[in-house]
Amino acid sequence: MAVLPLTPGFGRKEKNMERKRLVEKDSPLKKDDRIVITGGGGFIGGNLALYFKEKGFSRLRAVDKKPLYEWYLRVPGVENLCLDLSREDHCHRACEGAAEVYQLAADMGGMGFIERFRVECLRSILINTHVIEAAYRAGVRRYFYSSSACAYNTTLQQDPNVRALKESDAYPAMAERGYGWEKLVSEIFCQEYWAERGIKTFIARFHNVYGPHGTWDGGREKAPAALSRKVIEAVDAGRKDIMIWGDGHQTRSFMYISDCVKGIDKITHCDGLIATPINLGSSELVTVNDLLSKIEKIAGVKLKRHYDLSAPRGVAGRNSDNTFIKKVLGWEPDTPLDKGLAVTYKWIKEQYHKRKMGQRVVE
Repeated sequence: MAVLPLTPGFGRKEKNMERKRLVEKDSPLKKDDRIVITGGGGFIGGNLALYFKEKGFSRLRAVDKKPLYEWYLRVPGVENLCLDLSREDHCHRACEGAAEVYQLAADMGGMGFIERFRVECLRSILINTHVIEAAYRAGVRRYFYSSSACAYNTTLQQDPNVRALKESDAYPAMAERGYGWEKLVSEIFCQEYWAERGIKTFIARFHNVYGPHGTWDGGREKAPAALSRKVIEAVDAGRKDIMIWGDGHQTRSFMYISDCVKGIDKITHCDGLIATPINLGSSELVTVNDLLSKIEKIAGVKLKRHYDLSAPRGVAGRNSDNTFIKKVLGWEPDTPLDKGLAVTYKWIKEQYHKRKMGQRVVE
């Protein structure tokens, strides 16, 4: 057994909270142990269910409030429950018999959503509060929480030539309004449930996840999907121009979905990361203009660019410092953006033309 200190600087005010905890070894996770994925009807949750199914786990439960026909991925052999996890009783039903819980349920989307619907984003704290309590009461051995790079101090992200953000940069706290504060507060819940109640919690700060089977229209999509759709629409309509939110100089890194689900697994099964927020993102930094150029190359077009400076644009720059994850796991997300975009663009193009022909698609 090993002794693990709580991470310095995260949600600890009293000296008596600085005590060390003994990390007890779990029983190895068996293929027939119950794994629960909340937000299982969403992009990341659906892909995570598929990931565990392909690894041979036979008792998977995916939970989402959306009706089944709106789920992005429905994996054969997975128990699918339509439950509203803002309700405490629904959370207890979701966590029944679980060995591990992966909490991905939230009301969120791309910048067009999280800047305009901050109250809805903040209300996800209710989901996080109920799910972790239900997991604790159910005797769950490991609990994963999906946080976000939006939890980082926004004063460090005011220049497109931003330095990569390391985990300690969340404090002093000045998170993005709404969504970022929801994530930061819920991280503290995870740390205190470990400190006071002994449930092993794991926290990953996602950096812009993209890929097939994700949101690509309707206002909740993120930049890779939004720009892919706009290029597809322009090509289909014979237009030669495109509208970009902001000035195009904003910088971001984008993580492909297969790297994301692999990282979730690695983080959740590393006792050195208990109650310790960690970046999960690519360190390949690009401007929005560069991102569009990559998509244009895939599509074989060149479009005239117009810029909407009044549209939501988020922080000026954000990148993931992967020093910590490489040190602890000997791994980092490494799918090249060009490779991931090619697969994503092809999938969105298929969905676009299916919808145009009157077929049902999930957007």
